[in-house]
Amino acid sequence: MTTSSHPARYWEPTDKGRIKCLLCPRFCTLAEGQEGFCWVRKNEAGKLVLTNYGKSSGFCVDPIEKKPLNHFYPGTEVLSFGTAGCNMGCKFCQNWDISKSRQVETLSSAAEPDQIAVSALSNNIKSVAFTYNDPVIFIEYAIDTAIECRKRNIRTVAVTAGYICDEPRTDFFKYIDAANVDLKSFSENFYQKYTGTHLQPILETLMHIRRHTETWLEITTLIIPGLNDNEKEIEAEAKWIAENLGPDTPLHFSAFHPAWRMTEFPATPPSILTQAREIAMREGLRYVFTGNVHDSTGQSTWCHNCGKILIGRDWYKLLEWNLTPDGRCSSCGTPCAGVFEEEPLQPEPGRRRVFPGRI
Repeated sequence: MTTSSHPARYWEPTDKGRIKCLLCPRFCTLAEGQEGFCWVRKNEAGKLVLTNYGKSSGFCVDPIEKKPLNHFYPGTEVLSFGTAGCNMGCKFCQNWDISKSRQVETLSSAAEPDQIAVSALSNNIKSVAFTYNDPVIFIEYAIDTAIECRKRNIRTVAVTAGYICDEPRTDFFKYIDAANVDLKSFSENFYQKYTGTHLQPILETLMHIRRHTETWLEITTLIIPGLNDNEKEIEAEAKWIAENLGPDTPLHFSAFHPAWRMTEFPATPPSILTQAREIAMREGLRYVFTGNVHDSTGQSTWCHNCGKILIGRDWYKLLEWNLTPDGRCSSCGTPCAGVFEEEPLQPEPGRRRVFPGRI
């Protein structure tokens, strides 16, 4: 039987039966029966519980490039799932129907951690992704699933905004094989005004992943016209990444589409993404990509030494593969940063549903 109310970690008692959540920098203080900002961590009888353990907004098989991860086993499939709720308050949320949902009981699928791992293994899927909403808020469920995946040599992927405190950050990422972190802007004012959070904890998450884990790291910035597409801000972001995380860190600039509470803003023109990519590469980043638009040049991987195309892409489909078995440019021998295997046999693009425990 799938559990719903599950003991949570990262909290402390305060006074008058209240408890303080220590998972993320919001530090929600909860009275009896009260839920945190994320809607899924709750005070029950003076203890913090997770109310969405074992519940998911659905399981789908995606190309790994859709996370997006372009240098982590390119061309392979990933079993993707999320829950409901979020600890971010992004007014431009692109997955608002999931992340802003408070209807945990109506979630479409349910599975224990071992069922998810077994489903990936039996379907010959290389990795499991915690995505759609932020795995930070269901960290206990995610860690337990990651442990079960490791028992079966299944990789784990986190798609996250990285808004998390030190102790849970350390506990979480030691079980994660690859992460794509949303760096929503390089402006504290933007974070406060449009996400209700702060920039510094995200930068700390990025530095922790790079300096203290073996997790493969890629970054995504959603470009919103007029808000975070300023040339100087993009320059500052790219320079910070190059200096603090290294020039081999892949950076994805993706297109905004009007959604949630920002429907009055226009969609991002492809030209703005192309310009952002050029700026970031000029600041020394070697692998910069465009997303949510059709741009085979900006979606492909190029050798930073000789300029040869290494992995050609059209949306999520691989068109060319010019890497040696040990991940080097087949033309000049320069290493390409990433986690690769020999040329993948990519399945036909598209999504298919998997129901853990009912295969």
